[in-house]
Amino acid sequence: MRTLMKVRIPVEAGNRAIKDGTLPQIIDKFVEQHKPEAIYFAAEGGERCAYIVLDVKDPTDLPSIAEPFFMGLNANVHNSICMNLADMKAGVEKAAKNR
Repeated sequence: MRTLMKVRIPVEAGNRAIKDGTLPQIIDKFVEQHKPEAIYFAAEGGERCAYIVLDVKDPTDLPSIAEPFFMGLNANVHNSICMNLADMKAGVEKAAKNR
């Protein structure tokens, strides 16, 4: 299931992780393990934030996917099911048929 994971990293934890080199290590290991479709970085509410689109095959995988961000970065992690344009069009077509 395509999932949008938002990872917000508190400033102090992010500063420490940059200084000691763990921030890029955590991101690199995550990318290697989970092969996200896309990953973007921005600031949100004054904190570092990553937006990650990935395929979650089984909901029981969510704890192991999020835990490195919780443990290594003291991050706030939020997951949402999401769709690309083709998925949205197929879903709207399906919904229209079921009306």
